[in-house]
Amino acid sequence: MKKQGRRALKKHYMIYVAACLIAAFLAAEFKNSIEFSTAQTYEQSYEQIETDINAPDDPDRYIVKTTVRSVGWEEVLRTIIEGNTEAGEQMSERIRENAIEQAEDGNPVFGRTRGVFSGIVNQVSSGSIIVTVVAAVASITGSESMGVMVLIVLGALFIFGFWFLIQNTFPVVIRRVFLEGMNYKRVTPQRFVFLLRIRRWLKASWIMFVKYVFYSLWCLTIVGIAVKRYSYYMVPFIAAENPDMTARQAISLSRRMMKGHKWECFVFELSFAGWEILSMMTLGLFGIFYTNPYKTASFTQYYAGLRALAKEKNIPGSELLYDTYLYEAADPQLIKDTYADVLAVVDSAEEKEPELSGWRGVLARNFGILLFRRKEEREYEKHQAEMVRIYDLIDDTQGEAYPVRLYPVPEERRRKLVQSLNYMRHYSVWSLIVIFLGLSFFGWLWEVGIALVSYGNFVNRGALHGPWLPIYGTGAVLILTVLYRFRRNPALEFAATIVVCGFLEYMTSLIMEIATGGMKWWDYSGYFLNLNGRICAEGLLVFGIGGLAISYVIAPIVDDLVSRMGEKKLKVICVGLMALFLFDAGYSQLHPNAGKGVTDIEARGGLEDPSCAAAADGVSSAVRNA
Repeated sequence: MKKQGRRALKKHYMIYVAACLIAAFLAAEFKNSIEFSTAQTYEQSYEQIETDINAPDDPDRYIVKTTVRSVGWEEVLRTIIEGNTEAGEQMSERIRENAIEQAEDGNPVFGRTRGVFSGIVNQVSSGSIIVTVVAAVASITGSESMGVMVLIVLGALFIFGFWFLIQNTFPVVIRRVFLEGMNYKRVTPQRFVFLLRIRRWLKASWIMFVKYVFYSLWCLTIVGIAVKRYSYYMVPFIAAENPDMTARQAISLSRRMMKGHKWECFVFELSFAGWEILSMMTLGLFGIFYTNPYKTASFTQYYAGLRALAKEKNIPGSELLYDTYLYEAADPQLIKDTYADVLAVVDSAEEKEPELSGWRGVLARNFGILLFRRKEEREYEKHQAEMVRIYDLIDDTQGEAYPVRLYPVPEERRRKLVQSLNYMRHYSVWSLIVIFLGLSFFGWLWEVGIALVSYGNFVNRGALHGPWLPIYGTGAVLILTVLYRFRRNPALEFAATIVVCGFLEYMTSLIMEIATGGMKWWDYSGYFLNLNGRICAEGLLVFGIGGLAISYVIAPIVDDLVSRMGEKKLKVICVGLMALFLFDAGYSQLHPNAGKGVTDIEARGGLEDPSCAAAADGVSSAVRNA
């Protein structure tokens, strides 16, 4: 079993390690492996000085006694619970002010004075969020004690909900990943959400919850602590194979499967003692990267063996373990019938796969651009759309991944809207022009709207005179073309968008500052996690989320709308709008938009000349929000 476990670990090392590491961070399992990092936790506090002046033996003699103690948000919570909300609020404000003061004197990367992230970090670390909740409830109910009570109840519900839905259930999730890795070459990250896809997450949570309650009750007896630990050992594996069971069925089946095997399981677990010691000697690192996934993979083999034995002996309840294709390959004819649509596309691709040659093929394959919409390009695009639909199912047909369509509990099919979006599509020049101008106009509306809401004044944002901020459109086009090859993987797309947009913003800030003799055009100093005031974590997060929205939703919808227009009409509109935009850009080089309120840099001392600051906004505001 260990040999088979090592073989499976070698095949799926990255996803097995990731599964165990996520479980450790969620404190679902293996949490001892990351306890070495708890010493690095950071808490905001301030020093509270208490002075006591007294001399009990001589009234004329005074003794000054000073006590210095560290106060954090836990002290704020304790003070509020004791009924002194006002003192807790004052304490929270002092912690917040102290944190900001330390940030200003310390590393500028950890700014705490500006931005949404700074506000969140300050609220959480100082405990002011607790004060806010209590005050809000008190204002509604008219009672501070009721506010404290609601806070306690909400906190308890949140903790229980997180445990019940995540920590309690995640052992089932990772065992499904390990089960599929036993006999298949490929396990995708999508399998982490298999319970959601079959809509059985709550059922699995309930099974594990009942198991936890039963075991907790048995722990009140001395014998039950050890015996029932091994009686219920197989429940997560059983739920991973068939989460459609009732909790009692899963627990009873585990008891029957483990009858006569508890000591054997204990000895098998004890055989990993050396690896556990090695993990402790390396402060949990060896456990993260080897022991935890190795042990889980080996016990997955152990479950498979007990399952086969239960089937052989016809143990009551074993008929509910009917996910046959976890343990054996499906019949080729069954695969052929179930995946007929997928195989049809694969066969047609092998016979005559549409391909673009020359520079058209280079642009299509590497940047997702189709310059023209001729018959050849349309056939190529249609084929690519079909390939996107069946991309995740090809491995199933080849026996390299678990055949999800043969799972006893049918998975929810992708909605037609998702299929119609075809995020791997190629964009024509005319579609890219429409997206560029549309996003530029949206960026202008966004910034004008913010200024209108914040200050009550209309401000024509940007250095150009027309209603567009071109950096928004430029960023969208770069994401769709330069990052085309990352589009099949949303996580890589998200990370690549952050890198590209962050690099663009940083370099633009640096080059413009050098070109204008040291003038700063925007400044993120004071934002939490900023780099030299040129970029910040808050902006980069917006870049990543915006990039995903553009790639997978906005751009496909726009392209669908564009494709419905007549080509001649589309060309006339695009040429006309681009001519107007280029004229505005050229005119603004000589006469930039320098209206009042275009930028807020001068208000913070970033620019000495307000007119220069206003002229700069075409780049500054746009890049800040690209």
